[in-house]
Amino acid sequence: MIGETRVLWSGMQSALSLIFPPQCIDCGEPTVTDFGLCGSCWRDMPFISGLVCDRCGTPLPGEDEGRAEFCDDCMVLARPWQRGRAALVYKDRGRRLVLALKHGDRLDLARPAADWLLRAARPILVPGMIVAPVPLHWQRLFRRRFNQSALLARNVARLAGLEYCPDLLQRRRPTESQEGRNRDQRFANMSGAVSLHPRRTGHVHGRDVLLVDDVMTSGATMAAAADACNAAGAHSVCTLVLARVAKDA
Repeated sequence: MIGETRVLWSGMQSALSLIFPPQCIDCGEPTVTDFGLCGSCWRDMPFISGLVCDRCGTPLPGEDEGRAEFCDDCMVLARPWQRGRAALVYKDRGRRLVLALKHGDRLDLARPAADWLLRAARPILVPGMIVAPVPLHWQRLFRRRFNQSALLARNVARLAGLEYCPDLLQRRRPTESQEGRNRDQRFANMSGAVSLHPRRTGHVHGRDVLLVDDVMTSGATMAAAADACNAAGAHSVCTLVLARVAKDA
């Protein structure tokens, strides 16, 4: 009976693929598999590879020689997390994909994005990590109807076999948009805005935490989230973002 069900399901999938052939998630051109990119979009997608800042994931010039290197910002700013990675540079197709997920209701993009995130995150993952999204304030969540960072974090946790904790953190107050603010203004805007959720008291103590967000610019939002984890006694905090705003982008 199980074998017959599998054959029937396989036949249904084949029929659907004939009616609705796989398309590129960016341009809509035919692809070999679902939730993938065509060859042209794959080549143009600004994936981050090679030498990166070990603290925030921004790409760096030079060759990866197996030791930790840091960007100018991470050598100046006291980041409250240990290591970080990013899958894409926030420009061109990368920027368009992030905005489609965040504001265009393209929830289907969370699935392939999680694959790219996991590939970027492998050097910083440790067994027993808690994977948690950067939270939205309930008012913004109500307007948007979903937290794109939570979608990404859930899929990354599933692929990595790690614990997913969607309500680890909470926004204590609504914050203004970070867009158009300089670095100091961004940090001031986020100061004290994130805290551990009351239901998760004690859950972080002695644990390694991976914080997931869609975009990192100055790092102010991640810093607020990391501060909350550190205050709760986290053993370590790492960050993972779908796209990193790079100075040379």
